[in-house]
Order: sequence, then C-alpha cells, then structure tokens
Amino acid sequence: MQQRIEIFKALSDETRLRILNLFIKTGKNLCVCELMDGLKLPQYTISKALQVLKNINLLKYEKEGTWVYYKLNEDLPENKLLIKFLKAFLQTEVFEEDEKRIADRLSLRENDKCVVGIIPEKELLKLIKDKK
Repeated sequence: MQQRIEIFKALSDETRLRILNLFIKTGKNLCVCELMDGLKLPQYTISKALQVLKNINLLKYEKEGTWVYYKLNEDLPENKLLIKFLKAFLQTEVFEEDEKRIADRLSLRENDKCVVGIIPEKELLKLIKDKK
C-alpha cells in the first residue's frame, strides 16, 4: 500500500507531470539538459524531479559516455497501466509550450543523441534557428 501512496504523491507535482508528459509525447530517451530546455527549469529542479520518478520505478536510466538518458520504465505491468492513464490524462493544451520547446531541442540531436549539453538560452535559440 505504501508504494501506491508514494506513486500518487509523486504524481501530485506539476514539474513531475510536465516531465512525464515529455517522455510520453516524444517517446524518446531524454537527458537532463534536454528536459531543462524543454521545461525552462534549472538543472537542480529537473534532477530532483527525476530522482523522485526513479524512486517509484516509473523512470529508468542508462549511461552513454558522459550522458545519462532517462526513459519511461514500461517493464512493470502496473507502469504500463499508469502510463496509459497518463497519456489520456495529460492530453491538454497546458503542455503545448513544453512540447514545442522539446521538439525544437530534439531537432538538434545527431544520430538521435544529444550533442549540445547545457548552453545559454540565447545560444540555444540561435542553434535551433540555424537548424531550421
């Protein structure tokens, strides 16, 4: 029972819902810097939220060189049901700006991997503009 309570506590936070929405909408593994740019939030906030989602086994991660990519943990049957619910629940225009920013940020990937890292917003916007 306690684990279920922890899951609902984790889902009661706007930042964590925004993060989950990006994983659901993109269907991709995402790194912290991509989430930072997609949500316009600092590294500390993103990392703290990711840790909570990892602790309830909703996210897992893999390291690739210096990069750490997070992804939805769909290995557990209860997570599949929860993710299905979240897909329906998070269908709202509230997240449109996040989704646009993450799409722009992901357009900078090479071989489906992040190559940019953490850079100032002004430089990021220039890279996105130049890519289009």
